[in-house]
Amino acid sequence: MFLSPVWKQRKNAFLKNARAKYALIVFGFIFVLSLFSELIANDKPLILKYKNHFYFPIVQTLTDKFLGGDFETPADYKDPLIKENISKNGFMLMPLIPFSYNTVDYEISAQTPSAPNKTHWLGTDDEGRDIIARVLYGIRLSVVFAFILTLFSATLGIFIGAVQGYFGGKIDIIFQRFIEIWDSLPQLFILIIIASLFIPTFWTLLIILMLFSWTSLTSMVRAEFLRTRNFEYVKAAKALGVSDFRIILKHILPNALVTSLTFIPFILSESIVALTSLDFLGLGLSEKYPSLGDLVRQGKDNLQAPWIGITIFIVLAGLLTMLIFIGEGVRDSFDTRKSK
Repeated sequence: MFLSPVWKQRKNAFLKNARAKYALIVFGFIFVLSLFSELIANDKPLILKYKNHFYFPIVQTLTDKFLGGDFETPADYKDPLIKENISKNGFMLMPLIPFSYNTVDYEISAQTPSAPNKTHWLGTDDEGRDIIARVLYGIRLSVVFAFILTLFSATLGIFIGAVQGYFGGKIDIIFQRFIEIWDSLPQLFILIIIASLFIPTFWTLLIILMLFSWTSLTSMVRAEFLRTRNFEYVKAAKALGVSDFRIILKHILPNALVTSLTFIPFILSESIVALTSLDFLGLGLSEKYPSLGDLVRQGKDNLQAPWIGITIFIVLAGLLTMLIFIGEGVRDSFDTRKSK
């Protein structure tokens, strides 16, 4: 991939910021690790050899009867009978953490939430589910949700800001009044009403939050277009008959994106906080999703189990701190005074 001299200068400026560079490396490593959560934390074997045939239970559903049991339900690989049949007819390779985010460990002898031990390195929550597994799946859910939310809200906000700033006049005034009214709506109350009507899913919650987050970049893009639309090269393009769409996309938008890109990491962190807060309040995703907000709630409700609160505090504080450091590095790399 070939970069222009300007982008090479910005990249070098970012890499000079050691705090931002290492934050990006660590954040990228954790996120990539979370993408393979099923291979790290799962209650199903990675590889199963049974009667001279190989199976991959992560992507294949094997029944209890198929493995020597009595029922047509999905096999429970912790069942002593199933384990004995597999050991007699082959073998199975379990993940490093033999629990998924929704696996309830019924073999726990202590009262839940149970303290960290050799089986559950960070303990369990009040339902007997492994905390490491829930954190791993929860990080993936939160970061993917934040990426999608940031992408769609930023695209919509940049588009509306570009239209406002470029055309100005009545279009700008109408949009500005609409944004003022829209931002004044009580977002929390609307979410409470929606949550009372139906159980929010990943996509419905994404759409709801996007409806209120797209305005974060609109004012900056609008101001950049208002400033740039009267430049000589824009007037020359209009005189040559270049379409408004091409002028917006090719001539003005690249300059407006410079300021917008510096805010992307901060919007990402806000999206993670928004999802976690809604889940904590019970207005977010249902219990079938692995949620960092649910762990925050459990940490509050189970003060006698400090390992829950300490774990989720370190995870959230670490994620948000790394995103802030990355955002500062991106901001400084676009600062011409610091990138020289």
